[in-house]
Amino acid sequence: MPSVAPYQRVAAELRRRIAGGIWLPGTHLPSRAQLAAESGATDAAVRLGIAVPRRAGELEGSQRSRLVVAHPPSVRTLIDADGDWPYPTGDGGGAGSCLATDDLAARLQVAPRSRLRWERIEYLDTDLRPSHLVTSWWAGRRASTWARAAADAGLHALTTAEGAQLGLALGIPAWLVQRTRYSTAGRPVETADLVLPADRWRVRLG
Repeated sequence: MPSVAPYQRVAAELRRRIAGGIWLPGTHLPSRAQLAAESGATDAAVRLGIAVPRRAGELEGSQRSRLVVAHPPSVRTLIDADGDWPYPTGDGGGAGSCLATDDLAARLQVAPRSRLRWERIEYLDTDLRPSHLVTSWWAGRRASTWARAAADAGLHALTTAEGAQLGLALGIPAWLVQRTRYSTAGRPVETADLVLPADRWRVRLG
């Protein structure tokens, strides 16, 4: 019978405590040193063991701020990619300028390496946990009105930066919705990437 690696034993024990309700949602995970002392495993094995339930979405947060047991996610359905969000925004956003990549240039119908402005907003859920991220780009003065918006959706693996902002592990599946807003003349005035964790969102665009 194949032997079980130390990190697998650590992961199994963490998941047993979560599934059994020993650690309730919102409970802080013990420190790695404490888990190592309890399990007799090395720090490296504990670190790898923690990564298993974190990738599964059972733990959330960053290693720096202490991981906590995740609340079971409420699943929403995105029908309108240009609809208003009724809940608060977080402090995980930013703004600045950049040069247009080939992809952004095609979406905005500008020359590659044109100067663009960008803004990233972290949207929160009703319990003030991160819900999704929206990064927008535009050229020149930002339009305050538009005639219509079009969107396409596909699956996407969270990047390190996205995972850190959403409190999720690298590589967790997510939806990437690319939305572009158009003027009455039919020209794109703004494009955006909406990143929505797949365990919290379903996408059904019209």
